[in-house]
Amino acid sequence: MSGPELPAFPPGFLFGAATAAYQIEGAADEDGRGPSIWDTYCRTPGRVARGETGDVACDHYHRYPEDVALLKELGVDAYRFSTAWPRVVPTGSGPVNPGGLAFYDRLVDALCDAGIEPVVTLYHWDLPQALEDDGGWRVRSTAEHFAAYARTVADRLGDRVRRWITLNEPHCAAFVGHAVGRHAPGTREGTPALAAAHHLLVAHGLAARELRASAAEHGRAAEVGITLNLDRLIPASDSPEDAAAVDRAETLHNRVWLDPLLRGRYPANEADTWGAMADGGYRRPADTSLIAQPLDFLGLNYYRPLRIRHAPLPDAAARTAVDIGAEEVPIEGVRHTTMGWPVVPESFAELLLDLRRRYPELPPVLITENGSAEADVPAEDGRVHDGDRVAYLRDHLTALAGAIAAGADVRGYFVWSLLDNFEWAYGYDRRFGIIAVDYDDLSRTPKDSYHWYKDLLRAHRERRGATG
Repeated sequence: MSGPELPAFPPGFLFGAATAAYQIEGAADEDGRGPSIWDTYCRTPGRVARGETGDVACDHYHRYPEDVALLKELGVDAYRFSTAWPRVVPTGSGPVNPGGLAFYDRLVDALCDAGIEPVVTLYHWDLPQALEDDGGWRVRSTAEHFAAYARTVADRLGDRVRRWITLNEPHCAAFVGHAVGRHAPGTREGTPALAAAHHLLVAHGLAARELRASAAEHGRAAEVGITLNLDRLIPASDSPEDAAAVDRAETLHNRVWLDPLLRGRYPANEADTWGAMADGGYRRPADTSLIAQPLDFLGLNYYRPLRIRHAPLPDAAARTAVDIGAEEVPIEGVRHTTMGWPVVPESFAELLLDLRRRYPELPPVLITENGSAEADVPAEDGRVHDGDRVAYLRDHLTALAGAIAAGADVRGYFVWSLLDNFEWAYGYDRRFGIIAVDYDDLSRTPKDSYHWYKDLLRAHRERRGATG
């Protein structure tokens, strides 16, 4: 594939692929790994489709050499993966597990040998269960333990890892996990969910300091960021009620993260958004300056826009942190993925340019996840002809290239995901991978989207070489 099917990007643009530990590693009870909240959640009846778990997942723990070879063949510059906190520190605090660190040593070495930059996410939702038993993200001590874990990983891997992501999608960890209940730990809470959001941000600030301290102590380079799943929010109508609902949703989805991180303060409309829940007594006066550590980059995960309208609030006794008088409504007239998400590529560019307008202090952006779940079916020739995913990637990368040309400072893109994997509460029936995984024998088969992305990367390298 060539020509108009392959959007062009600036020289030096970073291309990669992404995964997460619990979704692909397996080996849940091997080499000293402790249980996480997702191990517990998966074993709670009715939580995960068909009662599936990440116990084996893609068996990346044992098959990582094959996966690194596939990354090398793909031609990526970088690979974003997460270290599993309960694999490194099985109870979240206390003794470090040598076997867990040794696995990530082997993986990082394999990537470096293949000429692929390792980009490490320190938290992709797999909180050690022992910390959840002590209050989890609702309590400040979890943030302090996270900082110690971050320092442990940085001291061990920092001679080969330059780019660090502290947290992945704290919105999901705090609100989907503690208020919607669709992710671990699976609770529906008000103020405790907001406390979790705050302590996740405190954890980021503490970890950022530790990552930089480790780099300084060892004479290494380190770039530190955080990944947010920011949303493009569209009012369902021109009514003042829907406009106010979007304003509250902006705080829930976007501003509660961006304002503390970039401006050292929480949004002015917190009371309008959460009422009395927002005053929980869990913040300390110096926390906002701690949270607002300098960012070398902001990671952004993007999949789809949300259409929002006003909705009545439930009774106070039943209200959670996501009950803000706003609800999502369908976006019609567009294709939807198997997640039920609308495919609207232009909203990707709109989000990036809107962020630049709203936040002049925004650091350079890395797109740390983007992709689609599709109904992949192997053909008679054994290949997966995932044309819908190819179209999704082509159209979103084209929109991204347009946003960069219009002034968005985006420095890299990671496709989600390298492999079909455990898709949280959906189990294994949602496939995001550009490589198919047969969950019976765990064999890997590159899909048409893998080959399309490979062609894009080859064209980019050739263009980069031509421009010096």
